[in-house]
Amino acid sequence: MAGDLHTHSTCSDGSVPIHRLPLMAARLGLSALALSDHDTTLSAQYAYDHPVQDGVRLIPAAELTGYDFERSHRVHLLTFWPDLDCPALRRHCDIMRQRRNECALQSCREIEALYPQFRAEQALEYAQDSGVLFKSGIMQALQQLGLCDGIYTGLYHELFGWEPRGKCLHSPTYPPVREVLATAKAAGAVVVFAHPTVYKSMPLLRELVAEGAIDGIEVHHPRNSPEDMAECAELCKKHDLIVTGGSDFHGANHGKPHPVGACVTEDDQIARIEALARKRRGGAL
Repeated sequence: MAGDLHTHSTCSDGSVPIHRLPLMAARLGLSALALSDHDTTLSAQYAYDHPVQDGVRLIPAAELTGYDFERSHRVHLLTFWPDLDCPALRRHCDIMRQRRNECALQSCREIEALYPQFRAEQALEYAQDSGVLFKSGIMQALQQLGLCDGIYTGLYHELFGWEPRGKCLHSPTYPPVREVLATAKAAGAVVVFAHPTVYKSMPLLRELVAEGAIDGIEVHHPRNSPEDMAECAELCKKHDLIVTGGSDFHGANHGKPHPVGACVTEDDQIARIEALARKRRGGAL
């Protein structure tokens, strides 16, 4: 038995409502599922409210975004069993919600000028569960209008690409990664460095491991390179860090979709996460 400790729902930028994910995991024989939406406490709250659903243990989590200003790239940190009443965590989520929405609405105004049939209100329909308009929601609206044939196709790169920069791309300012680590610590969460290959984060990861700043590494992820996976596994062994795996499931809202259970975390590592969380939370979860 094992669990998928990295999934997304319509509580952030996934395409599947959160209440459907546990049954998907159950049908695959998974024992646990972490609901880990971006910079929000919504999915963690759902897991606290539904500790077991369809026979699957739900693990409260949030994937918090920070920025490595030295190397100019984003960083994702999986935080398990956070205290949702933590003021620093609530502030982080509130700020990121506001910044993302400001950027998305500016993008919508520019897209309205390019495509008169598009209106921001159509895209906002895809933000009803999360309260945040993500680029995937804008693309879903454009697809519904027949302006593209998928979320991450040519039009996405034309509007929101990084290199070359998309004509309507507006990116929120992310807090420094060590500030996000401090927020996670204040919330009593167990912190796992997510998918180090995705944002070319191995140099930062090595620094944080040397500092003792993280509790584990997402070794098993569909987009981690074999070389990075091997080094991550060795770092975990050398520093006695928790080894996790997750699919990073987004449903249809992904350039290359990965199903729930594509990568998993072994039950003994899930037990380590829960034991450490109990220790940090004074014995109660």
